Amino acid sequence: MKKRIVALLMCTAMVTSMVVGCGSGNSDSSSDASSSDDSAATTEDSGEAKDIADCTFAIVPKSAGNPFNEAEAKGFQEAIEAAGAECIVSYPEQATADAQITVLQSLISQGVDSISVAANDENALQATLQQAMDAGIKVSCFDSKTNADSRQVFVNQADTELIGQTLMDAVYDITGGEGQWAILSATSQAANQNAWIEAMQNVMEGDEKYANLELVDIVYGDDEPQPSTEQTQALLQNYPDLKLICAPTTVGINAAAKVLQDQKSDVKITGLGMPSEMEAYVGEDNVCPYFYLWNPIDLGELAAYTAMALVSGDITGAAGDTFDAGDMENSPYTVVDASDGGTEIILGEPFEFNPDNIAEWADVF
Repeated sequence: MKKRIVALLMCTAMVTSMVVGCGSGNSDSSSDASSSDDSAATTEDSGEAKDIADCTFAIVPKSAGNPFNEAEAKGFQEAIEAAGAECIVSYPEQATADAQITVLQSLISQGVDSISVAANDENALQATLQQAMDAGIKVSCFDSKTNADSRQVFVNQADTELIGQTLMDAVYDITGGEGQWAILSATSQAANQNAWIEAMQNVMEGDEKYANLELVDIVYGDDEPQPSTEQTQALLQNYPDLKLICAPTTVGINAAAKVLQDQKSDVKITGLGMPSEMEAYVGEDNVCPYFYLWNPIDLGELAAYTAMALVSGDITGAAGDTFDAGDMENSPYTVVDASDGGTEIILGEPFEFNPDNIAEWADVF
């Protein structure tokens, strides 16, 4: 999993191959970018083709002040700028769909060529993103998906069912296969969180192996440290026999781990977290035996390559499309069918962080 983290240099051949009319997301040239005829890439206004370096790519993360989101934006921006293109990083004021809609409408009015969004609500962005696509803007999502009608393709960090299985295996292992456990999620509308939780429940309900595990509650910390802290404290108070909290959110797992450590609790924590934030809590005798994640910088980088491939016409977002993603580990990537009827590109598998490797990775992100 450990890949090149900071230096994101695209090969010249790839950049030169991405020739397309850019600079105005509202122009007809964006819609015609997939044509193999060189003349089809000519804009009506200028009469000559512009390469990818003349395009503007926007990324809309879920929220500001979240280290995971900021790492995603870093990977995206570095890949876009390495191609010589313009990158706009637009954080919503809050981790809500309404705040993202305000950002998206501003980007549409600016006439960007591409929008990549991590959705705070799976369905609420549909009208705005449809407006963007009608204007010729290429729309993709990453991290947290929109519904299938609101995107051309989803850049998924890992297979949803695999994440659910991986987290349930951790719950089973750490609890010894029995006892009470709870889930601390981000927001109740977060598509990625809800999909992972549903996958975990499906695993638990579909196998007698998990029959002695009791999921007592699912709570939401709104992807903010203080609410996540308060929800953790409430779980400890409400369920004195609780053995484990699983937090599939980087904000939640960090906040919960601090509460458990400060209170010298016997309750354990696992889930999805940032190595740099979780190092102090990992260990056999500590509150977190191990946890999982993927590299958010890589996820942002893959979202950037996907956006550039859409704008260049190298892909349309249809299943079976393939594209080069520079020197990323699994390049070239292939677009595949997603379970919601749309398509997706999968970064890789969840990676386990444990006492043997946490110090090494804490220096990375």
